Amino acid sequence: MAKIPVKLGIHIVTLFNWRKAWRLQGEVVPASQKDPEGWGPTDKFTVVLEIDGLQGTELSAYCRERGLPRSR
Repeated sequence: MAKIPVKLGIHIVTLFNWRKAWRLQGEVVPASQKDPEGWGPTDKFTVVLEIDGLQGTELSAYCRERGLPRSR
């Protein structure tokens, strides 16, 4: 995850604060009801933030709930 803020010029603490705020608000990804193929950059970036640190069954459950393919 450390590469994301470097590429975007966003401080890592800012990313974690955004993620925490979204989770506290009960936000789920995507914010829209579109199929994942129709997601915009914001939805895709939010997924990256939400899956950071998920492994195994947690990651599989996350992907299933949102209709995302999980690469092996």
